[in-house]
Amino acid sequence: MTPTGPSDTPDVVDVVALGESMVTFLPTRPGRLADVPSFERGIGGAESNVACVLAAAGHSVRWISRVGDDPFGDHLVEAIGGYGVDVAHVRRDPGRPTGIYFRTAGDRAGDDHEVAYYRAGSAASAMSVTDPDPAAVRAGRVLHLSGITAALSGSCQDLMHELTARRPGRPLVSFDVNHRPGLWRDQDAPRVLRDLARGADLVFVGQDEAWGLPSAEAVRAALPEPEVLVVKQGAAGATVFEERDVTFVPAPRVDVVAAVGAGDAFAAGFLSATLRGLPVRDRLRHGHLMAAAALTVPGDLAVPPAREHADRLVALDDAAWGRLRLGPGWTEDVRRADEEVRTP
Repeated sequence: MTPTGPSDTPDVVDVVALGESMVTFLPTRPGRLADVPSFERGIGGAESNVACVLAAAGHSVRWISRVGDDPFGDHLVEAIGGYGVDVAHVRRDPGRPTGIYFRTAGDRAGDDHEVAYYRAGSAASAMSVTDPDPAAVRAGRVLHLSGITAALSGSCQDLMHELTARRPGRPLVSFDVNHRPGLWRDQDAPRVLRDLARGADLVFVGQDEAWGLPSAEAVRAALPEPEVLVVKQGAAGATVFEERDVTFVPAPRVDVVAAVGAGDAFAAGFLSATLRGLPVRDRLRHGHLMAAAALTVPGDLAVPPAREHADRLVALDDAAWGRLRLGPGWTEDVRRADEEVRTP
């Protein structure tokens, strides 16, 4: 599947990403939030993470959102814009704050992982169907969304239903389920997220967030509508369902520093390869490599591998791909990655 639409038309960009970004505070050492004495400031948000990775990889990207008219809003706009992302359509809200959150250094899936969100009533939660400029939203060859936005408020959920409605002339709609149970409270998250996914053209969903379904095949049976369905299966790999074809590609071995941001990076790698018209195996491998870049740094965002480096690794035969092992610094140390591949 390759996105349609002229890439040389004025104001057309490769990807438009719409959703909330927050200022994130990362602990300077492991431990409970109550015990960590200091934090380092970063940025975090599923859609803006995808936008930043894609821009760093050489794509034209626009991020659409709302932030507070406050210093944290200034930081988000400046930091995301610093990656080369178009932030001209981010609205500033003088009456609502920019969201922030704190998290522990551990794996998000671990029992000891803690996240403290301060996003209730945030500027982004006020997004609605009348908020973003429709022309700016439609200007992407791909429109990337996530289920997190739908959890923020009723108006955000209405906006997501509007953007995933199947209408002629819309861009290719990419949707990452991104089920975060803590955001939904008493809402019927599985129903809402399935409905949104059914309206998208390309869907990413983790096996661990797929409503208790036992296999990738079961997920596809529950979501037959998307043209392309990507089921992420953690360290094992990922499976793509495209028309009648099913393709599984194992993930390389990774020396994990922090298991955050990998899903967003995977989506960015897969979208980048999709925009380039690459075959499905290569799209999956690019997703795995971008995820490996995120897994080998402490924050949500990592420097992606140079395209030539990633293309060379993606072109490996199955045996060499299976020997690949990636650790901290691998995106910049081409020689070390090559040695890992040659090791029998």
